[in-house]
Parts: sequence; C-alpha cells; structure tokens
Amino acid sequence: MKLTRKLLLFIAILQLALVSCKKDSDEDELYKTTESYTLTNIAYSSNNYQNMDIYLPAGRSSGKTKVFVLIHGGSWNSGDKADLATYFNMLKGLFPNHAIANINYRLGTVESPGYTKQLDDVKAALEHLQSDQYHINKDYFLIGASAGAHLAMLYGYTNATKGQVKGICNTVGPTDFTDPAYTTNPVFAQAVTGLVGNIKYADNPQLFANLSPVTHVTAQAPKTISFFGDQDPLIPVSQKDRLHDKLNRLNVVNEAYVYAGQGHGDWNDAVANDFALKLMAFINAHFNY
Repeated sequence: MKLTRKLLLFIAILQLALVSCKKDSDEDELYKTTESYTLTNIAYSSNNYQNMDIYLPAGRSSGKTKVFVLIHGGSWNSGDKADLATYFNMLKGLFPNHAIANINYRLGTVESPGYTKQLDDVKAALEHLQSDQYHINKDYFLIGASAGAHLAMLYGYTNATKGQVKGICNTVGPTDFTDPAYTTNPVFAQAVTGLVGNIKYADNPQLFANLSPVTHVTAQAPKTISFFGDQDPLIPVSQKDRLHDKLNRLNVVNEAYVYAGQGHGDWNDAVANDFALKLMAFINAHFNY
C-alpha cells in the first residue's frame, strides 16, 4: 500500500510537471524571440477601434529592442492605421532590429470628442506593448501624421518625465491652437470638432492652450523632428516657429523643415524622398543601437 501511494504521488507530480512544461512550451511558441512576427489587429483594449499591428524582430529582448509607434491622422474623427502602412513597411526594411506598432484609436465625434480619450488610447497601447509576451523595450519613438502627429507630441510632452518617449516625428501636425492664424480662422474652428466638439476658442481659451503641444514642452521633452509644407491649408507655417523656438530655448534636440510649394503631406516624389532621408538620419542619430 505504501508503494502504491508513493507511485500515485509520483505520477501526480509527473503529470503536474508535464502540464507546466506544456504551458511554458505553449507560451514560448506564441512569440519566440528567435523568430520575427508581423501581427495584425491586436486588441489593446475592449473597443473595436483599440487595436494595432505589431512587428516583432527576431533576436529581440526587453533590454535592447526599441519600438516605433505610428499614429495615423484624419482630423481626429477619421483615418485608420492602414494610412501609415507605407511607413510601417519602410521602417521594417530600414530598421529590422526595432519593433513597430501601428495603432488605431477611438475616433472623435461632436458628441464624444477625441480629447482626452485618444490620449488615453495612446497610453493604453504603450502599456499593452510592455507585456512580457513581446520581449521589447520601453523606449519609444512616436511617428505621427497630421492629427496623429498632434497626439504624438501631446502625449510625448505631457509624459516627458517618464523618460519612455525618446523621440517624436511630427509630420504636418498642429503645435499651438492659440496661434492667431488658427483662432481668427473660421475654417479651423470646423476642423477641430473631432477633437473638442462644438467648443470654440473664444468659449474656452484655456482648453485650447491645454490641447497645444507647445504648452507642455519642457527641458525634458523628447527629441523632435518636424516637417511642414508652406502651402498647407490646415497647418500654417507659423506652427513651426511656435514649437521649435521653444524647443531651442530649452535646449531640446530638434530639427524642423518647411517644403516650399507643398501642402498637407501630399508631397511630390522629390520631397517625399527628402523627408524619408532626413527622418532616417534623425533616427540613426538619436534612436538606433
């Protein structure tokens, strides 16, 4: 009888060990660090819009694998991560040892404006990326276009003391909503309804100051590179100086470029190539291994 009990106990322990090993094996099989993965529509919260595509490079580790985060535009009320698919693929090719996340976020409406829920979504997406299953770093370089560039700057500057956002690429994003070029322009009031609803600047100037990335720039701000077109109907050129003058005063590493004759990111091939070269050089200088 004693032998039987010992045998049963041994079998039970063996079964438990096998189950444990199988669980570990299954977890390892999920995203092996020796393999690269391109994952699509990964949910980072419960809303249908809260999902992202993720590239995980082979040989990654939480100690070294930095992360690009792409944030699409669309006036805060439209757009999709598919709009930045070209960026996603370009970065995979040029920086194959970095991870990449291309995020969707909840879109704004007059009844449910984008502020502050879209900032909450950026935060939730980054927190999801910190899951142990991915084996990637907490160093982020945010790349945004238009409204997405605004969200990248606003999140990066308001969370600068955390030290996680190391760099920002602002492509035709608004930097200062208190700029007279905006506050006296009736077209602009209509353009930001996805962000603030039907509130006008005159109704709540402090709200528009709080929404302005430039308001939150400190000496700890992430390194920033910006691109503008001088014929942009949505982003006046004055937005460049209002941001980058402050970055310069605080000795934050930054670069800013204005393309003559170009509009809201709808650039010709020569300008698009120059943009890519300047962005890659900035990344190589400030966010590479």
